[in-house]
Amino acid sequence: MSFGIRCTISAAFAVAIFFAGSGIAAAQMTPEQRAQLERELASIEADIQKNQAELSKKRQERTSLERDVAILETKIRAEQLAIKQRDLTIQKLRNEISDKQHGITTLNIKYSESQESLAQILRRTREIDDTSLVERALGKSISELFQDIDDFEQVQRALDSSFTVIVNTRDNLSARKQALEEQQVDESQLRQLQVLQRQSLEKIERDKQELVRLAKGQEANYQKVISEKQKTAAEIRARLFDLRDSGAIPFGTAYNYAKEASAKTGVRSAVILAVLRQETNLGENVGQCLLTNSPNKGDGKGKNTGRAFSQVMKGSRDVDPFIQITSELGLDPFSQVVSCPQSGGFGGAMGPAQFIPSTWMLYKDRLANVTGQPIPNPWSARTAIFATALLMADNGADSGTAASERLAALRYFAGWGNANKSAYRFYGDGVMNFAAEYQADIDVLEGR
Repeated sequence: MSFGIRCTISAAFAVAIFFAGSGIAAAQMTPEQRAQLERELASIEADIQKNQAELSKKRQERTSLERDVAILETKIRAEQLAIKQRDLTIQKLRNEISDKQHGITTLNIKYSESQESLAQILRRTREIDDTSLVERALGKSISELFQDIDDFEQVQRALDSSFTVIVNTRDNLSARKQALEEQQVDESQLRQLQVLQRQSLEKIERDKQELVRLAKGQEANYQKVISEKQKTAAEIRARLFDLRDSGAIPFGTAYNYAKEASAKTGVRSAVILAVLRQETNLGENVGQCLLTNSPNKGDGKGKNTGRAFSQVMKGSRDVDPFIQITSELGLDPFSQVVSCPQSGGFGGAMGPAQFIPSTWMLYKDRLANVTGQPIPNPWSARTAIFATALLMADNGADSGTAASERLAALRYFAGWGNANKSAYRFYGDGVMNFAAEYQADIDVLEGR
């Protein structure tokens, strides 16, 4: 392995969220207790899905109602404009009717004057009729007499014609006045209908708004229920996935560090945690060997068994960096556990992230910068998680696709040259399976 990163696949699902008083640890659980908790969890998750479906339905109903209200508001505005237009039309009609009434009054005056003139002519006509032709002839010349007769007849015809025009005009104006008044009545009735329609629409709008308000209230209730059930589900998960009083990093702590590292590197939190789980079960199994440098540089022994191992770490590559790392941290290099060598390779990987000393030195300055620790510690949970995130990002996991994450995990385990070997496929598959499980837990914790 080019990075000397050891794979430790644990059979236990090492996810932990330590709630105060969360209860039963996994090592103390009976199969019946675990099965009961799993049934409770499945039931609660089913309720969450059902409530989320109802919430989605209520949101759709609210959206539909809000759209209906918007349509009604548009209609109301249109009706208000129509009412205003009708008001202007009615006012115009009233002005026209007033003008026509004034015209009729003027014509009535002229008609009365014409009647008086006509009466005078008629009286004069009777006077003329009562005067004999001989009497009229004695007072004037024949030509003047005939001229008077012609003038009289012309005036009479003109008065007849004027009288006819006045009567016709007056009748015409009266008819038009009546038509305008009828139109005014029609417009007033239509305006009243519009007012009633607007009132009806406003009532409908108030009803719709009330429905929207109720729908929002129902949404809030569903959200509250979902939130409470999600909290319960998270607590059950905590009890199911407790870490048996081991030295592993509590899941809640590991997740917070992973979120912080994800924000810095762009690698998904679930993937960071999945690699750590695949490597050391979140720090539970960080190694069982000690460096002795005896009889040869890099040799060691089993911590608990005392069994001698040749090249616990590669003497020419990793021992000096390891001595420097432990010295800077004030640790005894010969009592600090590292991974034991596997067949055909070296051990010496350090801490939860299982970096070999020479690789750690390559990342030391970057880790100091990103974590704020002047001397990064490979056995520190936070630093180890940042180290995993940086290496996974360098391996291409920050692109965010499943394929790139899987390939980055294989490079983490076997190096770039061996990442595509079928023999190591299990590692990439294991990381992605763990990532899927962690993502489901993270979704519950985040309320998604």
